[in-house]
Amino acid sequence: MSLILLGINHKTAPIELRERVAIPRERLAEAARSLADVSGVTEAMILSTCNRVEILTASDSANVDIADFLHRHLSIDPALLRPHIYEYRDREAVRHLFRVAASLDSMVVGEPQILGQVKDAYTVAREAGTVLHQLEPLLQSAFAAAKKVRSETEIGSTTVSIASVAVDLAQKIFGSLSGKTVFLVGAGKMSELAARHLIRSGAGTILVTNRTQERAERMAQQFPAAVKPQVIPWDQMRQAASQADIVITSTGSPQPIFRKEDGQAFLQKRKNRPMFFIDIAVPRDVDPEINRLEGIFLYDIDDLQSVAASHLAERTREAADAETMIAAEVERYHLKLKTVNVAPAILGLQQRAEEFRQAELRRVQSRLGNLTPDQAAAVEALSRSLVNKFLHPPMAALKQAAREGDIARIEDIRQSYALGPDTAVPTDPTAPTISTVPQVVNLAKPAPPVAPESEAEPVFLEKSRP
Repeated sequence: MSLILLGINHKTAPIELRERVAIPRERLAEAARSLADVSGVTEAMILSTCNRVEILTASDSANVDIADFLHRHLSIDPALLRPHIYEYRDREAVRHLFRVAASLDSMVVGEPQILGQVKDAYTVAREAGTVLHQLEPLLQSAFAAAKKVRSETEIGSTTVSIASVAVDLAQKIFGSLSGKTVFLVGAGKMSELAARHLIRSGAGTILVTNRTQERAERMAQQFPAAVKPQVIPWDQMRQAASQADIVITSTGSPQPIFRKEDGQAFLQKRKNRPMFFIDIAVPRDVDPEINRLEGIFLYDIDDLQSVAASHLAERTREAADAETMIAAEVERYHLKLKTVNVAPAILGLQQRAEEFRQAELRRVQSRLGNLTPDQAAAVEALSRSLVNKFLHPPMAALKQAAREGDIARIEDIRQSYALGPDTAVPTDPTAPTISTVPQVVNLAKPAPPVAPESEAEPVFLEKSRP
């Protein structure tokens, strides 16, 4: 398997390009299936957020051109897109994925939303049938690494997110939000976080609207009555916007919601009092042309980077600790891939021993006569104990060889016990590992038919001669 991760993000591409590449959630499944249909691609997942679009694939060829898929699927000129693309393969792809999930590659390092976004992309791809046995263990390892970083470092100790940075910017603009009216357009997670930060910052009035009003009402209900945002019907959005000092937009609209002519109408109603738009949506909700109007000031998500930089400075030490932890988790993942899976060999050894045990019991049954239940149980326990004691050394040797990756030693053991050609294989991350192999022979299952004694002489238990 070859891993390929390709993408653009806030570090490599301006928002003008990112919004053209962004894929709405409702189209992610279709895009993932189209990607999985590319020759050489066996599995695929697409992550699309306000700051990045990344494609993760497993392939049976190292020559797959994922960038070509982006060009074709999004109808973007390759000359425009290629200078902004980064590509990682195999180990570096694993490292990048782990860093993204742990929020070490985010605009706001340590923000908690990215892990949920990666999990959402995984859910979409899995339901679309494009994440199977190759990407599944990789993504589960990424989630575990991210959780470990958040629980064992201080990188997530303070509540920082794109929404909180937007509110910080609003405070820098006005000095104080007391008495100011803030209008949240969109009632998703980002708007909910913004509302919480606005309340803590003392904002005067908070308005919220959403294309689906029920969602806006559900969000507002999460706040105490004294500070609960006022829900505005979507068809009254522009009227409400003219009353706002600050408009924070975060919708999934593919087209701008506010255009230059809207801004002109707002200024007229506000008698030229200044108005600020903070657009944290990708694609953008506010047409950049609105910024040309005297009295309207527009900040998009890329403008937030300077504010976010101050948070990064505060988290330098925590980020360094997290990077060390991620490096260890990447190494752990690759060691797991290199481990030889000896589960088939151990299971084959147990099965072969059980066949011989059952054959011996059947052979001596007539000479034992009619045993009482206690006597039959004693014979069963004795034979089982002997087999398990005999199996312990070769099973321990197989496990040790697996931990050391000693394939030659495993082959010697396999041949010594005539276990067949397919009883030691490179690890499939979804297959049973040595830690899940039963440690005792399961004698409750009926043994498969054995060859006649003349063809298969028992070797595990000493035969009782007449």
